[in-house]
Amino acid sequence: MTAIDKKIDSGIFLTDGGLETDLIFNKGIDLPHFASFPLLEQQDGREILRNYYLEYMNLAFAQGAGFILESPTWRANKDWAFKLGYDTSELIRTNIKSIEFLKDLAGEYLNEIEPILISGQLGPRGDGYQVEKAMSQEESRVYHKLQIDAFAQAGADMISAITMTYSDEALGIVLRAQEVKIPVVISFTVETDGHLPSGESLEHAIRKVDELTNSYPLYYMINCAHPSHFIDQFEENTAWQDRIKGVRANASCKSHAELDESTSIDKGDLAELGSWHVQLKEALPELRIYGGCCGTDVSHIESICQHVFNSSGEIQRAS
Repeated sequence: MTAIDKKIDSGIFLTDGGLETDLIFNKGIDLPHFASFPLLEQQDGREILRNYYLEYMNLAFAQGAGFILESPTWRANKDWAFKLGYDTSELIRTNIKSIEFLKDLAGEYLNEIEPILISGQLGPRGDGYQVEKAMSQEESRVYHKLQIDAFAQAGADMISAITMTYSDEALGIVLRAQEVKIPVVISFTVETDGHLPSGESLEHAIRKVDELTNSYPLYYMINCAHPSHFIDQFEENTAWQDRIKGVRANASCKSHAELDESTSIDKGDLAELGSWHVQLKEALPELRIYGGCCGTDVSHIESICQHVFNSSGEIQRAS
């Protein structure tokens, strides 16, 4: 077991919610192509991001939980960044800058939140809701090399591949992470039937990546789906479920297609979302990382804490 494995297994972690939907719909900030990383380029943008993360870090401090700081780089790959006018060198610089930004932010909570892990976040090459043009695992390894290498160069503790829609793209990311020896987390998204947009089951995707990489990922997550979409995929005493240690759920029960067509935010039912996480905790014995995705803000993560942690006494900061 590595040092970072020990940290992950040492307790409960929070992370942030739906960064882009929160900034667009709740804070009125324009994010062309749904990309938040350009905010790093200006002081006022960095302050927006800082205030966003501080809400969640203050909640983690109050709960006595660890925290995973995810960089705002979900769209900072070649396809999306080139649409925003970035060239390759600028894109590398921005990904490195994102980790430096998070390190400065973590320093503000030195000795207050323990541990804080810095994660370089990357997203899918395509849409994130559907498989438009699937890459082979080798194509994915080459494509995502830029971001992975930049995060490793910047000294991130780990990388997180968020909203993976098919196993081969995830596999290519893991293979490159292995090559540069940086820990990696894979987070799959699912449709309302609990299967990946590719049609693969969660079990198949997780087993495939583990089998072809000697179980290199630190752990797996599920994101950008409501718990009601995937909880029935879990059965008792199945080893692959133990590899799922994180959930970043959507606030809404709507499908990806419905969310894609929405012109307003659906915040769902906070108490109901918290209750769903109680069921998830029972179904996934290794679940220890809690955050949000589309439509969620800090109030949703607070509701999850109230339902899952405080009611059970698992985490509660001593007064």
